[in-house]
Amino acid sequence: MNTDPAVGTPFYITTAISYPNAAPHIGHAYEAITSDAIARFRKAQGQDVRFQTGTDEHGLKMAKAARDHDRDVADYAREMTAEFKAMCDGLDIGYDRFIRTTDADNYAAATALWKAMADNGDLYLGRYEGWYSLRDEAFYDESELVTAQTGEKLSPQGTAVEWTAEESWFFRLSNYQQKLLDLYDSRPDFVRPAGRLNEVRRFVEGGLNDLSMSRTSFDWGVPVPGSDGHVMYVWVDALTNYLTGLGYPDNPDMVARYWPHCVHNIGKDIVRFHAVYWPAFLMSAGIDLPHGIFGHGFILHRGEKMSKSSGNVIDPMTLVERYGSDAVRYFLLREVGFGNDGSASEEAIVARCNADLANNLGNLAQRSLSMIAKNCDGAIPAATSPDAADAALFATINRCYGEAVEKMAGFAINQALEAIWEAASAANQYFADQAPWALRKTDAARADTVLYTAAEAVRRLAIMARWAIPRSADALLDQLAVGAGDRDFAALDRPIESGTQLPAPNGVFPRLQLVEA
Repeated sequence: MNTDPAVGTPFYITTAISYPNAAPHIGHAYEAITSDAIARFRKAQGQDVRFQTGTDEHGLKMAKAARDHDRDVADYAREMTAEFKAMCDGLDIGYDRFIRTTDADNYAAATALWKAMADNGDLYLGRYEGWYSLRDEAFYDESELVTAQTGEKLSPQGTAVEWTAEESWFFRLSNYQQKLLDLYDSRPDFVRPAGRLNEVRRFVEGGLNDLSMSRTSFDWGVPVPGSDGHVMYVWVDALTNYLTGLGYPDNPDMVARYWPHCVHNIGKDIVRFHAVYWPAFLMSAGIDLPHGIFGHGFILHRGEKMSKSSGNVIDPMTLVERYGSDAVRYFLLREVGFGNDGSASEEAIVARCNADLANNLGNLAQRSLSMIAKNCDGAIPAATSPDAADAALFATINRCYGEAVEKMAGFAINQALEAIWEAASAANQYFADQAPWALRKTDAARADTVLYTAAEAVRRLAIMARWAIPRSADALLDQLAVGAGDRDFAALDRPIESGTQLPAPNGVFPRLQLVEA
């Protein structure tokens, strides 16, 4: 996916909106963190960025969860949504809007989209009889079902299905088969990674049935205009949220500004809804398509899929409480290849963060800044005797920054961090080789130059990594007396000035200890 437009081009990234029928888990956190990291990186490049996340509160699954808890569904949705907002806040997710499908403007936007599809002749009233998965909020054809060892019919996702029969509005999805195939051919980067597009294409090539778009068996949803007793099938108002956040249909300028540059960052299990149903809805309504879709993988627990029945679901907020938000962010961004499944455990978090944060970048910052405080009266020394080693280090940092930009253009998040930490390792090696503590005894001017170079390296590395570890990077930049307006990538070329008085240094990356449950 070509995701590196000119700096002046706007960029809009969205997560899938989460079902708040249960507490957030590490998969929700991963999607929010990766989206936030991409948004922060592009903002640091000077791009006009908008980022949206939120909750999907309508549908039978939410109504059932509220009943199971003996709660009013609106109150239950409000309470559970607060947990997802708290997760975002605890992980420093810098969204521009946290949207709820129950928001009044989303009701209005979903209604407008429905009417546009109806005006195009793509909606008709009929009767649905078929298999429905409550967990997926999806209908499945008989040919898509799999049979469990028990003989039970399951969806392709392995979730339970039940036979459903009721009056329903239908969308003429069958009319869009060739248009969708033409889309995939003309825009091969519309769905990434490439394997996800191949899956979608095979599904569409197999033939498309018209899609049930409303339900009458419950009333927790957006009412279908002019059709009493019908509420929109949950994916209609859920998908519309991406437009709602831009002011559709009342703010065409905002839509025109961001929508063509929108990337949906979603789990691989819901790619079909975004890559088949959603573009068909938009084509029907006469609305341009988003830039593309990225289907990321799952987070596994020690290599196994998480489930409540197995008791291995990871609570992201427990991890934040034990190890800090930046440790959780860094581990997930660095350890998991974006687009692939990844495995998480507390032992792995501790090992990765101690190796990269405490022993690498943290070690360099603590040693160099402590020496400046002790030997230079707490002020950045002058670099009066630079040599080839200093120039080589800065050349390495510049090269690694360029590699990080290149990798992030293609959403290779972990590879971007790998490049940045290659630079951090080079800076640590430089500091060890130059040994300013020994130089202080024989060549004070050279020792000062090494300390200046190390401090400047820490400054650049903190700016380069700030999109991934915002709290820690800002703490490092605070200790270097770097102003709030000098922390984006444009500031990389504005070196720290000799004589800058620094505050007393404090360790930013303490060594983590595994917390026994």
